[in-house]
Amino acid sequence: MNLHTFLRASRTLLVMALLANSFVTLSRTPTVQAKRLPNIIIVYADDLGYGDIGSFGATGYQTPHLDRMAKEGVKLTDFYVAQAVCSASRAALLTGCYSNRVGILGALFPNAKNGLNTDEMTMGDLLKQKGYATAAIGKWHLGDNPQFLPTRNGFDEYFGVPYSNDMWPKNPDKGNTVYPDLPLIDGTEVIERDPDQAQLTTRYTERAVSFIERNVAANKDKPFFVYLAHSMPHVPLFVSDKFKGKSIDKTGRGLYGDVISELDWSVGQLLATLQKHKLDKDTLVIFTSDNGPWHLYGDHGGSAGKLRGYKGTMFEGGVRVPFLARWPGQLPAGKTMTMPAMTIDLLPTLAEITGASLPPSEKTPIDGRSIWSHLRGKAKGDPHEALYFYWGRELQAVRSGKWKLHFPHPYVEHSPTNGGRRGTQVTRQIELSLYDLSQDIGESNNVVAQQPDVMKRLQALGETMRGDLGDSLTKRDATRGRVAGQLKP
Repeated sequence: MNLHTFLRASRTLLVMALLANSFVTLSRTPTVQAKRLPNIIIVYADDLGYGDIGSFGATGYQTPHLDRMAKEGVKLTDFYVAQAVCSASRAALLTGCYSNRVGILGALFPNAKNGLNTDEMTMGDLLKQKGYATAAIGKWHLGDNPQFLPTRNGFDEYFGVPYSNDMWPKNPDKGNTVYPDLPLIDGTEVIERDPDQAQLTTRYTERAVSFIERNVAANKDKPFFVYLAHSMPHVPLFVSDKFKGKSIDKTGRGLYGDVISELDWSVGQLLATLQKHKLDKDTLVIFTSDNGPWHLYGDHGGSAGKLRGYKGTMFEGGVRVPFLARWPGQLPAGKTMTMPAMTIDLLPTLAEITGASLPPSEKTPIDGRSIWSHLRGKAKGDPHEALYFYWGRELQAVRSGKWKLHFPHPYVEHSPTNGGRRGTQVTRQIELSLYDLSQDIGESNNVVAQQPDVMKRLQALGETMRGDLGDSLTKRDATRGRVAGQLKP
């Protein structure tokens, strides 16, 4: 090869390399090609059941603003939480991991010695990479010590209560347990003890609106992230005077209907604020719940609709929750989708939308998968081969496609009591059971004998997960689990 030929070939290779690099770079840019990064609002209700809003079949009261979200956005019918209990559910949402992977189980109590590890990447951490202003408002429940609070976990601001609103001295159902006065926190400082819980929904909403408007005034082109985690409708139920006794009460929903009506109002205030500042087309709004209804409290608990089970169980009524997403111009309007997805999928979805970097998979793997293409109607099939449902450290169920397999495990069965009083519960046992959710949403017809191949496939999936995150029932230790944050002396 002469010198001229060599130089020409070298230039050709260089151009090809540059083009290839450009292609890779373009493929890693955000899917959304907009004039600015989108604002993001996630509204997380507490103990709101699958059948508790209008677009999912609620009756006895109205939810016009949530219904508007369904009409103007996307509704997922098969959306799940990782565990049907407060702290574990929130850890999974914010980190994109099964709660067992990040060491948060059950519901943390006041003065807990552990909390969310600050080494974990939260949604707040993720979005701050891209210059977002971030606020966590409402119930946190991932550790009440200052080292565990939102301002140490990716959020610029925090306003709310650090755990469930029933963890207070006035709770009549806790026997000899004595809780401290419920603290209302701003940043890391307690600003009130035992706040008027009838005003919590309103105060959370006002703080969210204030955060949006302050950021718009400072720099309208700077994106913001609001994580609004309401304390309601977790018992004890409270509602402000503007909604007390105002819901339609044809089915005896009473106070519960008032509470849901006020949550719907809260969503309406957010949507109105976006419209006021012409941010509708620049903002993704998501509404969902942390687990199914607390059926133990009868008329003060919610409804799972046609689903079996409730909070604290791995039946559909415990882990399947309503999901709505609205973003005019980016998401289709009035679209209903049935693919199984989970709260762990929201963090990687936000990463794809914004171009933010996920944590390194070799050191801190996450379990979620981006569902952005699915939400836009651009992808078919399920984002996961399977979804896994733990209760504590016990793997109790696996869903793959339309199939859900329950491993033998104990579960609680409720005898609810009305009027805000706790009912009674007994422990039952479910044997190995397989359900076709496309035909049997109520998990009533066990087809394990008719589908041995499906059963074996899901059993094998479960065994693989046991090798990863362990299983207390089969005495398996986690091999890739991480530890929660521990209180420093």
